[in-house]
Amino acid sequence: MTEYVTVTSDAPDARTGAIKLHGPAAFAGMHKAGRLAAETLDMLVPHMVPGVTTAALDRMIYDFILAGGGVPATLGYRGYTHSTCISINHVVCHGIPSDKALKSGDIVNVDVTPILDGWHGDSSRMYLIGDVPLKARRLVEVTYECLMLGIEQAKPGNHMGDIAHAVQRHAESHRYGVVRDFCGHGLGRLFHDAPEVVHVGRPGTGPELRPGMIFTIEPMINIGRPDVKLLDDGWTAVTRDRSLSAQFEHSIGITETGCEIFTTSPAGLHQPPYA
Repeated sequence: MTEYVTVTSDAPDARTGAIKLHGPAAFAGMHKAGRLAAETLDMLVPHMVPGVTTAALDRMIYDFILAGGGVPATLGYRGYTHSTCISINHVVCHGIPSDKALKSGDIVNVDVTPILDGWHGDSSRMYLIGDVPLKARRLVEVTYECLMLGIEQAKPGNHMGDIAHAVQRHAESHRYGVVRDFCGHGLGRLFHDAPEVVHVGRPGTGPELRPGMIFTIEPMINIGRPDVKLLDDGWTAVTRDRSLSAQFEHSIGITETGCEIFTTSPAGLHQPPYA
């Protein structure tokens, strides 16, 4: 049975397995942290060109988050040594920045989580590098649609299964595979918390959505099969059939009437192309 707990100002920041219900102060903090995440992804747009290395992008992100008063949540997280995850083409998630240069035709996901005043703003966005084939562009477009269809179901009285079903139905209508091995998660003063937000499921199943819940929705959609494997570095997840993969992520909070998106782009750069 799902347990819910109302968060008070003096409550310890601990993972208990219960779903936290937050108040207005938490939503205000999440809006600020989410805006910094979105501004970070906006900042990258002119730099996402052939020839730039993912290490250079990682340094830009580190500098930008610090200048905004935050710190990257991933830096030092479980031994991770970078400020972002950058996943190219068949990399599903958790791609490690390196001296690898982007090339024309790549599709790239950049995932950032600045911590600002103790709150985590978690978001990822896709970028098209140079001349991207239509098949890859269409995958990116459908993946964004999956995210937004999932968010449409994020309202009180619905269930996590309603979000999952909306994502799965749209992706599979295009004969794409929905990744099962990774999911969204609760968020707030903790980087990862209850509940798990899966992207495959049946309507009316899973935890009920209640006002005050804060979590991410972050579907990972593959052109091919949904199966993934983890590389020897312990972080990088790739498609087993080496098909292309795309992902978008927003952090949201459930309100009395629907939900608020904390990580909307202030510049209106919601999905590529961003020109």
